[in-house]
Amino acid sequence: MPLISLRDVTKSYPPSQRGGPVVNAVEGVNLDIDAGDIYGIIGYSGAGKSTLVRLINALEQASSGSIVVDGDEVTTMKEGELRRLRLGIGMVFQQFNLFNSKTVAGNVAYPLEVAKTKRADIAPRVAELLDFVGLADKARNYPEQLSGGQKQRVGIARALATSPRILLADEATSALDPETTHEVLDLLTRVNTEFGVTIVVITHEMDVIQTLATKVAVMDGGRIVEQGDVFDVFSKPTEASSRRFVSTVVRGVPSGAELVALRQRHPGRIVTFSFRDGNTSQGPVFLALAEAGVAFELIYGGINDIQGRVFGHLTLALTADGDAIDRALAAISPQVDVTEAPNHG
Repeated sequence: MPLISLRDVTKSYPPSQRGGPVVNAVEGVNLDIDAGDIYGIIGYSGAGKSTLVRLINALEQASSGSIVVDGDEVTTMKEGELRRLRLGIGMVFQQFNLFNSKTVAGNVAYPLEVAKTKRADIAPRVAELLDFVGLADKARNYPEQLSGGQKQRVGIARALATSPRILLADEATSALDPETTHEVLDLLTRVNTEFGVTIVVITHEMDVIQTLATKVAVMDGGRIVEQGDVFDVFSKPTEASSRRFVSTVVRGVPSGAELVALRQRHPGRIVTFSFRDGNTSQGPVFLALAEAGVAFELIYGGINDIQGRVFGHLTLALTADGDAIDRALAAISPQVDVTEAPNHG
């Protein structure tokens, strides 16, 4: 049984006071998240992803559908039951949401105090978590004395205070620079592997999904338009929304204006060679071209590594006499997918 399961979930908001239609922020969503997953939910602003994550911990009530978390039907729970449920769900926010009037240790201790943890047990737990996130020396500091990355590490420690099974990270790296982002992603990976916490990552950054997640769902207009293993969605996206996101980190087969520009800069036939998991050696391609007397120039594309699985697309401009290119492509095509650009971009 999945740890989190959504079936035909919709969240609607009534028309504004000025009138207008009902707004479906989430519409007909079906989603399963298994224990131990790092599940990415990606979408542009307004896609419904933040509303979806608030439905999981019942900060928003679904208009219809079923939401089961750790075996419990969330949509029928009473407030007292929901409070107990939320103790098992940690939350990490984009803007950290720390209490400026409390020390770092005080911020991490707060959820334990709310949960009425024995006072004697709070200090050791806070010390353990601050050591885990690398901030043991900052226990007496206040948030204003910390960098953005340090604040987010405090946020992660606070989210882990009650030993949740689930951690929801809503745009947790959007306010951070690239180097700090990777430090936080490394820390979240440790949370998953060392504590066994299931993580749901809400983001609009494909690099975060590529680095951290094992599975991904793409949202558009309140709906999930594509979902699956990160590698599968990245290497062969089927929906237009997915392809737009993937194109920000993966260069695919050039088309449209890109292809026109390449034709203007490079003579010869433009051919893309696509490599996918287990068939990623570029050597045979280049060897076959050279043996056939084909001159080639790499003009577009790249190779991507997603958690040890490799894929990518390399686009070459090929020139040769006679039928040398055709002979080379015939030799290569049984090993690698070959796509030749049309004569007119």
